[in-house]
Amino acid sequence: MKASNKVIITCAITGSIHTPTMSDALPITPSQIADQAIAASEAGASILHLHARDPDTGKPTPDPKVFMQFLPRIKQATDAVLNITTGGGLNMSVEERLAAPLLAKPEMCSLNMGSMNFGIFGLADRYKDWKHDWEEPYLRGTDDFIFRNTFRDISRILEMLGKGCGTRFEHECYDTGHLYNLAYFVDKKLIEPPFFVQTIFGILGGIGCDWDNVLFMKNTADKLFGKDYVWSVLAAGRQQMPVCTQAAMMGGNVRVGLEDSLYIGRGKLAENNAEQVAKIRRIVEELGLSVATPTEARELLALKGADRVDF
Repeated sequence: MKASNKVIITCAITGSIHTPTMSDALPITPSQIADQAIAASEAGASILHLHARDPDTGKPTPDPKVFMQFLPRIKQATDAVLNITTGGGLNMSVEERLAAPLLAKPEMCSLNMGSMNFGIFGLADRYKDWKHDWEEPYLRGTDDFIFRNTFRDISRILEMLGKGCGTRFEHECYDTGHLYNLAYFVDKKLIEPPFFVQTIFGILGGIGCDWDNVLFMKNTADKLFGKDYVWSVLAAGRQQMPVCTQAAMMGGNVRVGLEDSLYIGRGKLAENNAEQVAKIRRIVEELGLSVATPTEARELLALKGADRVDF
C-alpha cells in the first residue's frame, strides 16, 4: 500500500547502539531528545522513533519517567507520529521494554520480529578514551548477546499494546526469516493490514547491506504480503543514504537518524538528526517524489491519532 508519490520519512533520534563517546551530537538528556525530535519533524520527518537514555550517563534506559520528560513536549510542539521503542536496549527484559509503551499508549511502537545475534562489539575497536565506564563493556559484551524476541514475546506485545492500547507497529525485520515470522502472525489474524514493514540492513547478525539484499527482502515481502503492507528501509552506518535513496526509487519509505548512523557524509559526523532528515528530503524531492505529512502517514498506516495517546 502506498500513497501516490508520497514518501514517509522516519527519524530515529537516539537509539541504543551508539554511545556518548562516539558523537557529541547524540542526544542524551530529555531536553536534547525533545529538541532534536522537534527539529527533525520541522525538517520533514512524519514519524519520530524514540528511545530514552539516562540523563547523567547516556546509557539506554527503559524508565517511563524519563520518557515522560520528553514525550509530552514533542507532542505539544509537533504533529509527528511518536513511535516508542519496544526493543529498548541490551539486556533489558521484555517487561522493562514494555513499561513506557504501556504507560504512554502511543499511536505506534517498534516491534522486532525475531530473536537474533546483535553484534555491535566491533564499534568498540574504534575508540580508546571513553566518556563513561559502561560504554566499552556494553559494546564488547554483544559478542555473547542474543536479542530476544520469541514468538511468545511478540504475541504478548501484540496483545497488550496492539489489542489493549490500539497501538500499531513498525515491524522491524533484520533478516528474511523475520518476514516469515511476520507472515505467521498475519496468517493468525493477530496483525491486520495495513502494516508497516521496516526492513533493516547492515547489523552484524542480520542481513547484509547491499542492493541485491534490498531487492530480495522487497520481493519476499511482496510475495508474502501483496498490497497489504507499507514498505520502509533503513541501513546502518555509511550505507544509510545510498540504500534509502534506492528504496525511495523503488517506491519505498525511508528511515534516517542518529540511531542508525552518526554521519552525514564520508568521514563527517552529522551535527544533529534534522541534518540527516533534510538531506534525505532533498534527495526524495530531487527524484520527483513528495514527502508525506504526518496526516498522510496516519492515514496510510491507519493509526488511531495523537488525541488517543496517554501523554
